[in-house]
Amino acid sequence: MDWLLSFLSNGLLDAAWWQILVFALVVTHVTILSVTIYLHRCQAHRGLDLHPAVAHFFRFWLWLTTGMVTKEWVAIHRKHHARCERDGDPHSPMVFGIGKVFFEGAELYRAESKVDETMAKFGHGTPNDWVERNLYSRFQWQGAGLMMIIDVLLFGAIGLTVWAVQMIWIPFWAAGVVNGIGHFWGYRNYASPDASRNVSPWGFIIGGEELHNNHHAYASSAKFSSKWYEIDVGWGWIRAFEILGLAKVKKVAPKLRLNETKPAIDQETLQAVITHRYEIMARYADLLKHAAHDEIQRLKSSKAATAAWHPLKRTRSFLHLADDESLPPAHRTEVASVLAEHHSLATLVQMRRELSSIWERSTASSEQLLKDLQDWCNRAQQSGIARLEEFSARLRSYAA
Repeated sequence: MDWLLSFLSNGLLDAAWWQILVFALVVTHVTILSVTIYLHRCQAHRGLDLHPAVAHFFRFWLWLTTGMVTKEWVAIHRKHHARCERDGDPHSPMVFGIGKVFFEGAELYRAESKVDETMAKFGHGTPNDWVERNLYSRFQWQGAGLMMIIDVLLFGAIGLTVWAVQMIWIPFWAAGVVNGIGHFWGYRNYASPDASRNVSPWGFIIGGEELHNNHHAYASSAKFSSKWYEIDVGWGWIRAFEILGLAKVKKVAPKLRLNETKPAIDQETLQAVITHRYEIMARYADLLKHAAHDEIQRLKSSKAATAAWHPLKRTRSFLHLADDESLPPAHRTEVASVLAEHHSLATLVQMRRELSSIWERSTASSEQLLKDLQDWCNRAQQSGIARLEEFSARLRSYAA
């Protein structure tokens, strides 16, 4: 009887509390790597190829710790990109609300996994071998059950707590934080046509998935970090696998390169501008904020009444969203009122609209796009708005 009580208390390892903690952190980290490297970057977006042994280990580990099926995860994620922030997006806070996605993201995933059309349209190219059909897809919850038995054998009763942490790790961090907070709160390096945000520049807990805006700007890139201060742990592991011959990177985001400012836009510059359009529009959004700040300071220095500059202060953070349907009607009305009072800001907003329309015209020839961008830069140079003139000069320095 004593041995049974000892086993239930300590398990086979008789591990100290800190050893159990280290074990929990290691196994949950492996689970995160399985999601971000295998499911996300390799299977969903084809940003890299993995050695078959590594890929199959990740498949086995996901079955053991999450019960997720590769085809289901990949199909749902691809549909998310195809329908991002619109009707049909499986888990957008803009569609369902932040509370629903954050607290019930796993339920949204399970509901979408039962939609045959989603699986057929977006699940192509995923594993369909004997093991997938007869074990991983057929006995999904049994893997998690096996993991529970292993945890209890290793650590005794406390192993149930370790197992519970493993089971909630992906539903909380991936389904809740990345899919929810990652489209609701954070900073943006790129003005991608969605609400994606970088939750944090340090991707330790979620293996780099925190850099969600970077990913949405260049979805097929195997590397999520783009700034010097951003740390993508998943990319670090990918590079290690590559050195060992266990992975091959296929795609990474294009690196921004600036040359000396050219007197006029040419075809090479046009290609570079289109390639880096999301970075350019994010920089233009900053331009608008700084221009609004300058106008506020001018009004304050002239001792204008608070009523003259306070509406501008309230709206300067979303002036670049003047035409965005996601902007609440009350804000759109206020922005329109502010622009009617400030001619230079109205010009900047109009020029932003015209700049973005250049690369949105998918049917235009490269010659027409070049002419349109040259015309835009010429008008920017003649606008008399210093910040816009500087922006135009920077555009002429973009290199392919």
